[in-house]
Amino acid sequence: MARGEKEDEEWRLITGCLADISEALEVFRPRRSTRKISVFGSARTRRQDPCYLLAEEVARLAVEQGFEVMTGAGGGVMEGANSGAGCDHSIGLNVDLPFEQHPNPFVSACDNRLLYFRYFFTRKLFFLMESDALVVMPGGFGTLDELFECLTLIQTGRTPPIPLVLVAPPGDDFWSVWQRNVHSELAARGLISPEDVDLVVEASCAEEAVAHICRFYRVFHSALLGEDRIELLLNAEVPRSLLPELNRSFADLLEEGAIQSGEGVDDNGLLRPCLRLRFDKRRVGRLYQFIDHLNGLDLAADPALEHPAERMPTGGPP
Repeated sequence: MARGEKEDEEWRLITGCLADISEALEVFRPRRSTRKISVFGSARTRRQDPCYLLAEEVARLAVEQGFEVMTGAGGGVMEGANSGAGCDHSIGLNVDLPFEQHPNPFVSACDNRLLYFRYFFTRKLFFLMESDALVVMPGGFGTLDELFECLTLIQTGRTPPIPLVLVAPPGDDFWSVWQRNVHSELAARGLISPEDVDLVVEASCAEEAVAHICRFYRVFHSALLGEDRIELLLNAEVPRSLLPELNRSFADLLEEGAIQSGEGVDDNGLLRPCLRLRFDKRRVGRLYQFIDHLNGLDLAADPALEHPAERMPTGGPP
């Protein structure tokens, strides 16, 4: 780039991107041991709106379970979530806009927890890189853009599996209508795979949303995506005696070979039990069904199963 780019405008773009990435890495580096839930929703939601109050409750319950809460740092639903999480457990990813997007007071005063992004695409990069779960509440173009971008990256295997929960207040059919359209227009026409509808779940209250996220990480810890296989790192070992049944029940998930157990190393350098498989990358929805099945297994008691918000066991490396 140094040899090829001569124009000032190109260098402003390059410098801005690198600055966004450098500043974000500095904020997130010391917080990698705690899982983070991103909350998306309208910046125009008023404080008396049920969606605002619901965002507060989702964030409050998430923090009680050990998670941190990320938002776009703006008003409305984002402000509600930062209010519920509190300064010590909030992270704001702000982007400069000519209107609407000013950091809310519940994150702007937080020490080293508010980021200013110059570009939407670098901001989106870190939302997906650092999110362990996504909660999406009713919103407009920006909210739906975030939802479809996340769905696209999950469906195409560009980001490892994470839970994506659609939440609206009781009696609000915003997501029910959206889900019906996805089923009737996309799935019925064959534009997505039938099991792709399982990439999202709908929750009717804050408790249900947070409970689903906790369940997603009960047995499943994280995934390592390779070119020809995936490793599902686990919080507890799946007995080898269960492998034949898993291979029978999920044979359609496999591109070839069989589901095998072993050990793998997570992002923190810790050794974990894992399952390895060569799966059909067009069937990520079916992979989500497999993860849900694993999380429902009745496994021997293990402390790791009780702390879904921790990326590493207590006492692990910093």
